[in-house]
Amino acid sequence: MKQLVIVRHAKSVPYGYDEDFHRDLRKRGENDSVLVSNKLKEENAIPGLIISSPALRAKRTAKIFADTFNYAPERIQIIEDLYEGISTQEFVEMVRELPDENDIVYVFGHNPTVFYLVNNLLDKFYDDMPTCSAVGINFSIDTWKNVEIRVGKRAFHYIPKMFK
Repeated sequence: MKQLVIVRHAKSVPYGYDEDFHRDLRKRGENDSVLVSNKLKEENAIPGLIISSPALRAKRTAKIFADTFNYAPERIQIIEDLYEGISTQEFVEMVRELPDENDIVYVFGHNPTVFYLVNNLLDKFYDDMPTCSAVGINFSIDTWKNVEIRVGKRAFHYIPKMFK
């Protein structure tokens, strides 16, 4: 089995849209990242690989999760298209290239892209993707090369307010 965990970046500062790429997290976003990542650690959803958008708020969210999992932050892979926008098909093609030794892979990005990815990878998804939400998608496969759209099964959907 392979599992993708798709995470929307945590709550960021509401200003600076002219410099959107450099928007940082709010204190609430930092705290929410700790809450959700601790729950995932408790569930033993430990990443073999972490991938992030290059935008500051996504990278900072990914780093907080990495710290929780004792995952070296310099190992976080940055994928430019996660900020610019990636289609589901392009995302699936990227996933199919993942090293098979990583059974659990985390991807940090932005709405609406993360919502579309989750919606298109799961067999059904009727929820929202608020900031710092994490959706685990299980695939009954042995190799990432066999990932397909709309066949994933929802393992969990954690949002920060569940833990407050």
